Amino acid sequence: MQYRIDFHCHSRFSADGVSEPEELVRVAKRKGLNGFALTDHNTSAGIDYFEQIGLIRKDGLAVDNFLILPGQEITTKEGHLLALGIKLPDLKGIPALDAVSLIHSMGGLAIAPHPFDYFRAGIRKRVLDKLPLDGIEVFNAAVTFKRCNQKAQAYAKERKLPMISASDAHDAEVIGTAFTIVNAEEFSVQGILRALSLGTILEKRYISPKEALKKTWNNVFRFRGRQGTEKSLSKNN
Repeated sequence: MQYRIDFHCHSRFSADGVSEPEELVRVAKRKGLNGFALTDHNTSAGIDYFEQIGLIRKDGLAVDNFLILPGQEITTKEGHLLALGIKLPDLKGIPALDAVSLIHSMGGLAIAPHPFDYFRAGIRKRVLDKLPLDGIEVFNAAVTFKRCNQKAQAYAKERKLPMISASDAHDAEVIGTAFTIVNAEEFSVQGILRALSLGTILEKRYISPKEALKKTWNNVFRFRGRQGTEKSLSKNN
């Protein structure tokens, strides 16, 4: 059976995310998705939260016919890396090769997001070539330049790696802008991840200029907020 999954999404638990986890679910369902991966930056706090409120099951099965896959976008030493299907601690700064090894040891998949978008910490080709990846994000709806997606798809074809398309949503309204269709025998975390290697259908659409501007503004706002907090803590100490 076919399932529509957005494999790259962020909630307020990301430093640059703004939406409540429940809002992501509501909008994803409204847009006809069957599930999404929560891949907050360097934290699994959002996964913990979904587990606490009963929207992620320990056995990996769907809840109310909707599947939230645990994941994380790791800021490795060489750039961003998606870990899918597992829950991880903060690994910021870990070498990319070590991150991939850890992901595999825990039964997850390692996917390179926006790999040729160097303005957004995409991992460079010389590093990618050495990584035993499980797939490439060949379409990122929020990519800086469209040619970055084109390069990513050409690279995935060259290495014969599974391909995904994703929104990279940092705001709930963007979720499902781009997504991946997989044909899975079992509607579960492991069933969906296994299906990636069998071939995917990519639904591609870019976020609007208005949504891109909002994303940039949110990043600036959150960054300034963190700077203010850090200065305040420094003065108090």
